[in-house]
Amino acid sequence: MRKKIAILSLHLGYGGVEKAIVSLANSLAKLNKYEIEIVSIYKLYEKPVFDIDEKIKVTYLLPSELSPNRKEWKEALNNLKLIRLGKESLKGLKILYARRKKMVEYIKNSDANVIISTRIFLNELLSEYGKDNILKIGWEHNHYHDDMRYATDVIRSAKNLDYFVLVSKGLQKFYHKKMRIFKCKCIYIPNAIENVPKTKSPLTGEHIISVGRLSPEKGYLDLLKIYLDLKKKKCKWHLDIVGDGSERSRLEKFIKENNLENDVTLHGFKNSKEIEKLMQKSSIYVMTSYTESFGIVLLEAMSNGLPCLAFDSAEGAKEVITSGRDGYLIKHRNFKAMEKKILDLTKDIDMRKELGKNGRRKVKGYISDNICESWEKIIERK
Repeated sequence: MRKKIAILSLHLGYGGVEKAIVSLANSLAKLNKYEIEIVSIYKLYEKPVFDIDEKIKVTYLLPSELSPNRKEWKEALNNLKLIRLGKESLKGLKILYARRKKMVEYIKNSDANVIISTRIFLNELLSEYGKDNILKIGWEHNHYHDDMRYATDVIRSAKNLDYFVLVSKGLQKFYHKKMRIFKCKCIYIPNAIENVPKTKSPLTGEHIISVGRLSPEKGYLDLLKIYLDLKKKKCKWHLDIVGDGSERSRLEKFIKENNLENDVTLHGFKNSKEIEKLMQKSSIYVMTSYTESFGIVLLEAMSNGLPCLAFDSAEGAKEVITSGRDGYLIKHRNFKAMEKKILDLTKDIDMRKELGKNGRRKVKGYISDNICESWEKIIERK
């Protein structure tokens, strides 16, 4: 009888964690030796954002009307609509109660042989309510970024699991040291890309691109400030930003105030094929994140032949970029140094091609079929 593997997810919308979940599920399903189920608490969209193999079962624990209402709650608070604020607060409590109740019920009654949890509170529930005879695996995607309170919460949530998978070598080393006294074994397995495109960017398009959630930690306001200085230095390249999030209105305001409407495009969310097309029209990828646990988008950019630049504050970027070989890591969030590297690359297509060629060669080691072998080993307890 085939083993059943259940992967617990908060939702199946846009996000790096969600993309990694779908990628792993698809890779395991391709093996045709496991029964795969993705268990999502929230149903944010009519169908999952990322393509899921038809062999995979998708289970939603809550109906679409019980989706997070943080945006509505904040609007009521900011506008001092007290009655609505009270209603949204009660609804929020109801949603939190329901998500815990439904997930506990699923874990208690699941017939899965292996359950993989993907967030702190899911680790806690799996530890407490998972059956003794199942394999319990935690999967951490976030970097603690010197926040020891967060790291302590992570350790507490995972200490009673069988395995704890970390997406970077640095995180694996850190948590292994902290968790040696517990039964849980810390394993390094990087995130993966599903394939390397057959075609790549010719690196002739005068476009700089960046992809990610528009949230403060991604540093997109910093990217716009850097780009504004590049424009002042007569750089005529266009900036494409792909993604959406809470910072969008701030970015739009900056773009308008600095007359960049014709120079910067905020594309919003795009699917994988659309992002691939935009990358292949671009010639430089820039990441300005303050923190990244891994930086899978860098691998995707490299797979399209793009040289990649990032600040070394994004810890995950240091796992991916070999500075001077397939891109550049800029120390201390030095804007001037980032601007210089971008300008240098805009003027030197041979350097772009050399860096891009090396990056495209590197990503072959991160293809999901290869990474899946590491997951197989812990699933089979090898």
